[in-house]
Amino acid sequence: MPLLLKGSCRCGAVKFEVESHTPAPFMLCYCSICRKQQGGGGYAINLGGISDTLKVTGKGNLGVYRAEIVDDERPKGKVSTGERNFCTKCGSALWLYDPTWPELVHPFASAIDSELPKPKERVHIMLKYKPSWVEPDIRDGDRAFDLYPEESIADWHKRTGMWVE
Repeated sequence: MPLLLKGSCRCGAVKFEVESHTPAPFMLCYCSICRKQQGGGGYAINLGGISDTLKVTGKGNLGVYRAEIVDDERPKGKVSTGERNFCTKCGSALWLYDPTWPELVHPFASAIDSELPKPKERVHIMLKYKPSWVEPDIRDGDRAFDLYPEESIADWHKRTGMWVE
């Protein structure tokens, strides 16, 4: 049975829960969007959830941000299909939904109130876009990528034995 993740914003105006096969907070993203929206350490951590199981209270307090992506790969800019949901009262980033993958929702680990499993290793992504002041804490066993790894969140969880059936 998937793990039930319960989360909320800082002020409590929005609460949510979602079931997850992939609850380990292993992937640290250093892209400017994640970092500026909620990455106090210079990165953000996204989890995976089953979108059909997402239940939200306080929906009237939700806002959606769709970032414009301008980087070396997209110099002309492109509006992301990703819908970054946040609380309009306190600004807490809550989850990302992207209609490209309608079966998934990606809650931010920072918004989860439930106990999360400790990852067996960490993966640092989008290091190409980290600011100069960020010094990634890359430990033995961690993997680091300038952009994205080929391994998906689901594949990582299965390979490391952290998949929750």
